[in-house]
Parts: sequence; structure tokens; C-alpha cells
Amino acid sequence: METRNTGSIARRMMIIAAVWIVVLLAIGGFALDRALTQLLSQQFDEQLELPLTAMISSAEIDPYGDVWFNRPLADQRFLEPNSGFYYQINGNGAVNYFSRSLWDRTLAIDENVDAENPVFYDSDQFPDESLRLVQRTVQIPGSDTRWQFVVAGSREELDSQLNSIRALLGWSFAVLGVGLFLMAVAQTWYGLSPLRRIRRAIASIRQAGSNRVTEPLPLEVQPMVQELNALLDHSQKQAEEARTHAGNLAHALKTPLTVLNNAARAHDPGLDDIVLREAASMQRQVDHHLARARAVGRRASGHSRSVVMDSASAVERAVRTLYPEVRLDVAGNSAAAVSLERQDLDELLGNLIENAAKYGGGSVFVTVDPRPVDPLCAIWIEDDGTGIPEEKRVSIFERGARLDTEKPGTGLGLAIVRDVAGIYGGEVSLGESEDLGGLLVELRLPRA
Repeated sequence: METRNTGSIARRMMIIAAVWIVVLLAIGGFALDRALTQLLSQQFDEQLELPLTAMISSAEIDPYGDVWFNRPLADQRFLEPNSGFYYQINGNGAVNYFSRSLWDRTLAIDENVDAENPVFYDSDQFPDESLRLVQRTVQIPGSDTRWQFVVAGSREELDSQLNSIRALLGWSFAVLGVGLFLMAVAQTWYGLSPLRRIRRAIASIRQAGSNRVTEPLPLEVQPMVQELNALLDHSQKQAEEARTHAGNLAHALKTPLTVLNNAARAHDPGLDDIVLREAASMQRQVDHHLARARAVGRRASGHSRSVVMDSASAVERAVRTLYPEVRLDVAGNSAAAVSLERQDLDELLGNLIENAAKYGGGSVFVTVDPRPVDPLCAIWIEDDGTGIPEEKRVSIFERGARLDTEKPGTGLGLAIVRDVAGIYGGEVSLGESEDLGGLLVELRLPRA
């Protein structure tokens, strides 16, 4: 089945970077444009206000009641027709006084402005020329008229400067945006390079047979690599468990098949009974190993919970039926629960308790959870038999290992107990019983 993908991480990162670059540059460009426009406009207004102040300071009233300047203005643009720099003085009932640069035109000033402080505003009264005006109302000594002093300047130079600055800003921000986007692309490519290295490492695992990712990687992806290595270890462990399981099953079936082959070649008259007996033995082995295989699958769920005392009591009743002469006692923490499926716990306790009853001297003690503070729940199975020598307490767990060959069995009991317990994260060990003097089997399983 093809795995669905949710798009490219690199594409997402570049789209996010591009959007943020555009948004931030747009905001920055707008703010910078406003700041520069305000600065240039302020400088232009100051250039208009300077001659206005000079006009007011040099203005006087002549004997006829009209305004005149006691000294000429320094700016020669007021003398050049249509120079783009003009002034005009209006007074109620008086003759307007205006610069030569206006020639045959007149400034249409705002009559509603009557302020002693300079007032700036724009005007489009000349079709071919946009103006910026500064206007101020002044009371000249010796006159009762309130005079309107106005200086106007063409906005052509100001607009040209603003257009040049905006063009420069546009190109600069465009180059900056492209540069930032290329940097984001490079950052994305370099930042995601560890993922490409992980992909190559995984390909090497598949092709070259490596079982871990050992290449040094950044801290951000190291947890993912650790989880990947843990998954690889888990898979390798499962494969090893599968091989062990297959070996156990093969070993268990080998002896019955050999018996059947020998009986068939020898034309044994009791072949029917032999076939039935060995077939039953093989069926038990198959069922046994199928249960173990199911334990591997059930372990993956991680939600198993079984009460130890319930399983021990059920096994006790079954063993009493098989070995009525054996004294069997079960005691301990009745509330102890372990993280195993009930049938797997029955399998473990059944093997251990049945072995104690079969090979012991007639007494079996089962103690559930003798140390409740331990992280693992311990289960003690003790008998009064001869026990197992210390030097053989490790080899007895191998497949087919048996100390007492006179009694029926396959030699798989302890090996299966060890394997199934290990599947769930538990362990089993052998010791000497202090109370009964025989064998002490300690089964330790994870608590639920």
C-alpha cells in the first residue's frame, strides 16, 4: 500500500519564509517611505517658511496704506517669471502685492485660513504645476488690515525626489527580498540535510546489512535517531526471537518424528499406539509454540493485565488433578497484577509449578509478590526435591536440556518460561529454597 504524504517540509518552510519576507519588507518599506516622505516634506516646508519669515520681517506700510518691502528679498527666483517659486500678500480692501515670478497669474489662497502661525497645504490651481503653499496672517504696525502672507513653491522637485527615493527603495527591497529568499532556500537545504543523511543511513541498513544509524547528527534529530535505533533493535530482537522459536519447535518435533520413522521402518506392531502418542506430543508442542508466538504479538499492545493469584489458583487446581499426592500451597499478595496476558501467565506458572510437582519431593510452595516494593513482581516456586546444582543453573535453560531423563518431558519447559518472560520484559532465575531445601525458581514480571 502506497504511503500518503502531506507535502514537502522544504516547500512549506520556503513558502513560510517567502510570505514573511514579503510581509516584513512591505511593512518596512511602507514605514521607511512614510518616514522619508515626511522628512523631505518637512525640509521643503522649511524652505518655504524661510522666505515667508524674511517677507514678514521686511514688510512695511507706505503712505498709501499698501505693503512694501524695505529691502529686496534675497531669492532671485521671485524675480524670474514662472520660476516655480512665488509669493503674494493679500489684505482686505488693499491692493494685492505679489512676486514678479507670478507674472500674470494670481495665487488663489485659502481665505478661511486666519492663523498667526504658518499653515501648509497643497494646491492644484495651476493646471501645469502642483504647488505647496505656506500661509500666515500678520498685523503690520501702522495698519489695521490683517494681511495674508503666502509663499508657494512648485512640488515638482519634491515629487521628483520622492519618486527617486521610492524607486531606489523598490529596487533595494526587491534585491533584499530575493537575497533573503535565497538565504531561506539555502538554510532550508542545509537545515534539512540531516534528514537526507538519515535517509542514506536507512538505505545503507537495507542494502549493506547495517543494524544501526551511527552517523553523528544534530541534537534536534538525535531523539528520532535514537527511536529509530530502538526500533531496529526491537526488530532484530523479534527476528532473533522468531529464530529461537523456530529452533525450539524444530527441536520439539524432531524426537517424535524420529520415533515414528524408526517404528515405521521396523514395522513395529504397536505402530498405531506410537503414532497416536507421538502425534499427541507434537500437537502439544505446536500448541505450545503457537501460544508463545501469540505472546509476541500480544506484547505489542502494552495493555495486558493479569492478577497473579487468580492464575496461580487456576494452575494449582490443574496440577492437583495431575499430581494428587503432592502438597501444594499458594500464598502471598492477592492484589498483585502483572502486565501479561492471562493465558501467557498460566503458561509460565503451569510449566514451573508442574515441574516442581513432577521433580520435587512432594511439597510445593508458591509465594506471590514477596517484596511488594520491588519494581518487578516476583513469584517464588519452591519444592523439596534434590534441586539443581549451581553450575547447571544456566545451562538448564537451553533448549532440550534435562537433568532427569527418566521422567517424560521435552526439555523445553524452562526454555519456554525464559523466552516468554523475556518477551514481556521479565526474567527467571534459579536458586535454593531455604524453607524446603530443594529448588527455588524466582519468576520476575513487570507490574501492571
